[in-house]
Amino acid sequence: MPSAAEYVAVLSGLDDWEPYLLQESRLPGPRGNLELAKAAADLGVEAQFRHWLGYGPVQAPVNSPQEFVAFCGVVGMGALLARKGVSSPLEIPEWSDSAPSEQQVAPPLRLQDAPPLVVLRCCASDPRWRIREGVAMALQRWGDAHMDALLREMAGWSRGSLLEQRAAAAALCEPRLLRNPGQVVEVLTLLDRITESLSGVRERRGADFQALRKGLGYCWSVAVAACPDLGKRLMERWFVSTDRDVLWIMKENLRKNRLQRMDPAWTGAWRAQL
Repeated sequence: MPSAAEYVAVLSGLDDWEPYLLQESRLPGPRGNLELAKAAADLGVEAQFRHWLGYGPVQAPVNSPQEFVAFCGVVGMGALLARKGVSSPLEIPEWSDSAPSEQQVAPPLRLQDAPPLVVLRCCASDPRWRIREGVAMALQRWGDAHMDALLREMAGWSRGSLLEQRAAAAALCEPRLLRNPGQVVEVLTLLDRITESLSGVRERRGADFQALRKGLGYCWSVAVAACPDLGKRLMERWFVSTDRDVLWIMKENLRKNRLQRMDPAWTGAWRAQL
């Protein structure tokens, strides 16, 4: 399987990347070509990414090669954020406007023309699961370069829709991003807030709720492994919850090998009780 660096070399020799992306997407299939997507994000430019975003759910349905092209556009938005150096809190509002309030009146704006963070926030609610995964990957690219800026932005997403909350948790709960103790505390606080929000949801049969529930079923373990003392205390708060979905989330995290390696006695004791 070629590496991302090898794909960069191939793409560098092509005038038109789109036929190659379609051909090498590995879709239909269980796993898209993530190495190629990373290479396209590393080497591509803004105009390409925005063009690929034109492949919406109708033109590029789930598990189609066209969906992979849209996925590459989404990941590319994260590369743009990292390259543009958005790290100052004064720079965030221009790119992170949430959906306009009901009182605001704005002219129609195509998704491809919107600022990168607006694009990613919209794509976080895309009906295609691969596009939503692309959002998490894109945000992690930004976090690699500017973790504090990512944390500020995700604080807003954590108060948004169910799928926006899911995107925030998935983006931040990546081991390579959780190396600074202070930042890990912020991530744990955000997870705690999202779990609190989930426990208050009444309608739970929808796909959005299930996606958030599933995401939290592994995100806690990632963050707790990075900061065990605080993480275990926060999880213990939820171990006594009477909410069956919250308890399912906690049980799923206790099953993860990373927690069992972190503290086998603590993990085993709680698994036996829940």
